[in-house]
Amino acid sequence: MSEQTSTVLPKGVTASEFNTAVEKFRALLGDDNVLVRNDQLTPYKKVMMPRDAAENAPSAAVTATTVEQVQGVVRICNEHKIPVWTISTGNNFGYGSAAPVERGQVVLDLKKMNRIISVDAELGTALVEPGVTYQQLYDYLEENDIPLMLSFSAPSAIAGPLGNTMDRGVGYTPYGEHFLMQCGMEVVLANGDVYRTGMGSVEGDNAWQVFKWGYGPTLDGMFTQANYGICTKMGFWLMPRPPVTKPFEIKFEDETDIADIVEFIRPLRLAQVIPNSVVIAGTLWEAATCDTRRVHYTTEPGATPDEILKQIQKDKDLGAWNVYACLYGTPEQVEVNFNIVKGALKQLGKGKLVTEEEAGGTQPFDYRAKLMTGVPNLQEFGLYNWRGGGGSMWFAPVSQARGSECDKQYALAKDILNKHGLDYVGEFIVGWRDMHHVIDVLYDRSNDEERKRAEACFNELLDEFEKRGYAVYRVNTQFQDRVAQSYGSTKRRLEHTLKRALDPNNILAPGKSGIDLNNDF
Repeated sequence: MSEQTSTVLPKGVTASEFNTAVEKFRALLGDDNVLVRNDQLTPYKKVMMPRDAAENAPSAAVTATTVEQVQGVVRICNEHKIPVWTISTGNNFGYGSAAPVERGQVVLDLKKMNRIISVDAELGTALVEPGVTYQQLYDYLEENDIPLMLSFSAPSAIAGPLGNTMDRGVGYTPYGEHFLMQCGMEVVLANGDVYRTGMGSVEGDNAWQVFKWGYGPTLDGMFTQANYGICTKMGFWLMPRPPVTKPFEIKFEDETDIADIVEFIRPLRLAQVIPNSVVIAGTLWEAATCDTRRVHYTTEPGATPDEILKQIQKDKDLGAWNVYACLYGTPEQVEVNFNIVKGALKQLGKGKLVTEEEAGGTQPFDYRAKLMTGVPNLQEFGLYNWRGGGGSMWFAPVSQARGSECDKQYALAKDILNKHGLDYVGEFIVGWRDMHHVIDVLYDRSNDEERKRAEACFNELLDEFEKRGYAVYRVNTQFQDRVAQSYGSTKRRLEHTLKRALDPNNILAPGKSGIDLNNDF
């Protein structure tokens, strides 16, 4: 059975037409790089969303190794009206995994394009291809004794800087706003042209990775979270590794402390006393990275009761909220800023300060410290073991960094999750002025009844938060069209106008972020 060829076809494409395209892919890429058997396509079929995986099944997958091959794939897709879904390192857990947004799309897998093209140790820049992972780049810096520090999302070792930035992911160092640190893209357009943003189009120019703007309109952002082109190279800035890093934690005992915590943090973030995004993680987030739910609670299938949460907090020496931040610089700078933090905490009158020396390499402090100091790890994947069953959807509304926003959002989210028999596993991340409220909606995908509850829960989260003026900044592929509606028809009309101009055959990832010329809105 595993040797059978997939019978899934792209929308509106006949079997004969599709087979002709597949033969052209083989001529261009070689047989080993054209995957059509069911066993070959298994890695591209796995989803963590509640919908039936068949709805996201690809018709084939192809792997390219050069920009010229990507251009050739685009040319063939245009000739035969084949929709193509591009991935880089191909994980994207909780946001859709490697599966295409719509059934029948051909996955263009760029993981074999994994060259670190250049790293400039003096200017702190890098230029990489899509398949480069953070672990690969970290190892390169270590092996070549280059004193630069990476910023990455939590599942860092297997993720990649290009893909994460294209979806506007964030990290935990002072360079954690990844798109802000991007400088120069190379993009294959739907017609096969190669476009370079910023200074990249100037023959012989050497400022591509140091000056973002170039001349005329700056279009980098247009290609992020979109389907207007395929990014084949990206430049970005790396932070010089400081002489001293000082990660620390502050534990707060009560759920009701959340508003005070944000009011305490915001002035320190705005003044850059604390220069990295501050994480405020709830009890279950920290417990779930190290434990499974059945260790603590096995009597009922629904949400974990509050009394059990308090017991977990006590048993694992956690706060109801666990605040993580880091200081960077010379010993003198770090000492001054740490004294400012301690003074502000004393004025707040609550919270237990824990340093790296006091934490003693224990989890979850250790993996948090690694994230904030640029060391890749996979500890956060422990979240997926909390309930088991492989179901995960990230819900990530954005708001102003105000304590009053936390009170409202936390109560609302917890009520909705618990109503559907699911746990609140969440954290607030305080940026310069914004705040991301990141919730992992964890459920058992192997349980049909729980899948239905998870889907209803996610829809209710979107609906109820939108009613109160909160929208998410990123979402899994099942709900991308739904979230696009939150941002209004004017934005969608403009996006579709750009799509018609750049990709009239609608071949590049139709449906991504709700942009699809075949669908009305």
